[in-house]
Amino acid sequence: MWTADDPLQDAPRRVAVAGVSGVGKTTLARRIAAIIDAEYVEIDGLYHGPNWQPRPSFAEDVRALVARDAWVTEWQYSLARPLIAERADLLVWLDLPFWTTTFPRVVRRTLRRRIRREVLWNGNLERPLYTFFTDDDHIVRWSISTRHSYHRRLLGPAAPRRIVRLTSRAEIERWVHGPLAGASDCRPR
Repeated sequence: MWTADDPLQDAPRRVAVAGVSGVGKTTLARRIAAIIDAEYVEIDGLYHGPNWQPRPSFAEDVRALVARDAWVTEWQYSLARPLIAERADLLVWLDLPFWTTTFPRVVRRTLRRRIRREVLWNGNLERPLYTFFTDDDHIVRWSISTRHSYHRRLLGPAAPRRIVRLTSRAEIERWVHGPLAGASDCRPR
């Protein structure tokens, strides 16, 4: 496992970003895609159909995504994780402090999306705020209940081979502007 300061041996072309809901996977994935000149595909858009139902073509869509030469996406959904990990050149794990960084972020994002009625994937809207109390899968509750799952997945024997673990916003910036930018600058065009 690498840190924010470890140089990348070569420029990654297929990158997955892992972490608990609300940690900033999508934001970082978009930044990485711009730096390495690869397409960013939001995996939630592949997964969620209308009315929050899983899209029947999800597995097929993930297989088509990972078959491409270059891409950046999030590492989530149990069906997709092994497919993504098998083809990814690099997995970036956002392991930020939960209660002081991730939790406030997921709450702010959820409130903003609900209050502004932001349209998400395939026409979906954040569920009403009261569902925090009634829905075990409410995104904020999901974030809380799964906050330790990545430690098991990414520190265990079946972990993907190339992982960069970033544990603070400062480390994210250091890695993006240092090892990632440096490796991407050296890539043949």
